Amino acid sequence: MRPPGSGRTGRVARLSYVTPQPCLEPETVSTTASHHLSPAFPGRAPWGTANKLRAWQQGAMERYVQEQPRDFLAVATPGAGKTTFALTLASWLLHHHVVQQITVVAPTEHLKKQWAAAAARIGIKLDPDYSAGPLSKEYDGVAVTYAGVGVRPMLHRNRSEQRKTLVILDEIHHAGDSKSWGEACLEAFEPATRRLALTGTPFRSDTNPIPFVTYEEGDDGIRRSAADYTYGYGNALADGVVRPVIFLSYSGNMRWRTKAGDEVAARLGEPMTKDAVSQAWRTALDPRGDWMPNVLRAADQRLGEVRKAIPDAGGLVIASDQDSARAYAKLIREITGTKATVVLSDDAGASKRIDEFSGNQDRWMVAVRMVSEGVDVPRLAVGVYATTISTPLFFAQAVGRFVRSRRRGETASVFLPTIPMLLGFANEMEVERDHALDRPRKEGRRTPTPSPRRRWTRRTGSRTRTPASRTCCPSRRWSPTPSSTG
Repeated sequence: MRPPGSGRTGRVARLSYVTPQPCLEPETVSTTASHHLSPAFPGRAPWGTANKLRAWQQGAMERYVQEQPRDFLAVATPGAGKTTFALTLASWLLHHHVVQQITVVAPTEHLKKQWAAAAARIGIKLDPDYSAGPLSKEYDGVAVTYAGVGVRPMLHRNRSEQRKTLVILDEIHHAGDSKSWGEACLEAFEPATRRLALTGTPFRSDTNPIPFVTYEEGDDGIRRSAADYTYGYGNALADGVVRPVIFLSYSGNMRWRTKAGDEVAARLGEPMTKDAVSQAWRTALDPRGDWMPNVLRAADQRLGEVRKAIPDAGGLVIASDQDSARAYAKLIREITGTKATVVLSDDAGASKRIDEFSGNQDRWMVAVRMVSEGVDVPRLAVGVYATTISTPLFFAQAVGRFVRSRRRGETASVFLPTIPMLLGFANEMEVERDHALDRPRKEGRRTPTPSPRRRWTRRTGSRTRTPASRTCCPSRRWSPTPSSTG
């Protein structure tokens, strides 16, 4: 076993983070950005490789270094640079001998490898293929999946007990996907010296509480996660860190037959029962109908316009299932005359195809859930939401694939069916977008008053944190809704 501070910790210390001076007053640490830094600095850095911090990353680092918490939940909008923040913090903790090794837990195999590649670019070596046994001395830690932890929690508990460990829980809400995953994470990482939880959007607690996360009960009686540091979409827009998203909702006349053989007609967007909305939605997404070909044609036309200014801009269709994904790819080929990249989660070559699409200039990619969360393809600028998944978490993560900004002035366009629930999710993002673009930023934002919270661990205790959250206003306006018959 290496003694603390020996070996490679000197190498990872090259990241330029300076410990705040003791005289720093608490009120100078903003919940969204450090006031003394350029908010959008650096303008653009490859995924997980920034050698200087954006203002919100600096602010989050300052808060962490001042408080030195065992558990820390950072909520930052997709594309803001959560990975850079996490790896900078990991480097600082290694350099100051607070921890001796790192464990990154990611939702998918692709993201696990993406984390290892990002860490390697700043000198932290993570083994993405670790399965069991002693870790080779050439590595500073491992990158695993939540499913992998669920299978062998005691393996990771033993590793956490043997050496001081920082556990980075990427998209922590996945620990609540099943009760067994949450229990496995609790069992595996309870002994960890430090735990950093990351997510792109706040989430709520239903039946499966997330380990190491603080919950607050709202006025509606629902317990929701409470972040230690929040950097929202509106703040990121104001800082020029992400692109504004324009939502284009498409309506259309739908016809289908019930199980009893009766024919039903309805129009997307008009008042109808919940069951009728679901059936009309599925009818619209049927590749054999007229709605999807018309929307794909409009989306490709939009992509063509975008590519006049951004030649490598790409589009993404998020499908409900693999059969639909293949059918949409066939439609795209008929419409554009070019082949679309199809990414399926159970395909061994999925990660390779994502990497190839990210680096080439092909127009379209079609995926089920493989590209909905965490996957970094900055050139995506046009999206088609062609899935029936209707949770706010999935919607925010899906839209997050299109907001990663490379240069100022870029915008993203997302096409979606006129479904009330989806329009509500989109409206919340539009309100933040309009607020960020239409009103000047105010200096000296006040930190909200601290409130008591509870963090779920095996031995639950009370903590006090400073909340950092924002609320959304009602809808103000909507994009035109061209008609399409399905």
